[in-house]
Amino acid sequence: MSDAIDAVNWGAVPGHPGWYEPARVARGLRALADAANLVQAAEAGSLLGGGGIVHGHSAAVFPAAAFAAPLLLDIAKQGHPAARDTALGLLDEALSSYPHAGYTRVTTPYGAAVPICCAIAHHLRARAVLLAGLGKRGKALLADAAEHWRFEIRECVADGNDTAVFGALAGCFPDGVHAAELNLAGEFTVLDEVALEYPLTEGSHEACLRVMGRHPGELPPGATLFPAECGELVH
Repeated sequence: MSDAIDAVNWGAVPGHPGWYEPARVARGLRALADAANLVQAAEAGSLLGGGGIVHGHSAAVFPAAAFAAPLLLDIAKQGHPAARDTALGLLDEALSSYPHAGYTRVTTPYGAAVPICCAIAHHLRARAVLLAGLGKRGKALLADAAEHWRFEIRECVADGNDTAVFGALAGCFPDGVHAAELNLAGEFTVLDEVALEYPLTEGSHEACLRVMGRHPGELPPGATLFPAECGELVH
């Protein structure tokens, strides 16, 4: 765990200079991983929640939370029960808090300029089996993560004035028509009207979305869609 924590240059992770304290992240994660009782877990949680990955008093989340999420999930799996509960609480807080202007996005293996909340949700979905086995709190985190869906475009077909877009959906696209952010190599635009074309087959991530009023040339394969509201969240 220590090697994984040290592998991240927390000082190089951007964050609002008046709020983000990168030294708190490594110290807090190490302390939480080593916590052997409730008091130690609470002290570690205070480091992480008081300027490390979030600033609890102002309900702000920092980009560091996206990089700390897989480490917190490892602690939830391996750590003391008190450390597990603290890690889950921090993940919940990070997912639901708003970022400061200018520090709202992170670079991920599946795209640049990804909203922080969507990056955290990706890590939560990747550990779905773990979280589902941690009772109500873990299942609640998974349910919240599902709202931060991601759709990877593979192919588009014109359909009248609209476009049918085929690809892979992670998370749960809500019923009805919604705005989505089209992200291509970190450049993003908002699509005003997007809807799920037909229900998903159980156990499959293959999906088709209808993008209204757009032609296929505006929706290139390799681009990714996120909820527009996630990209608009600012503390």
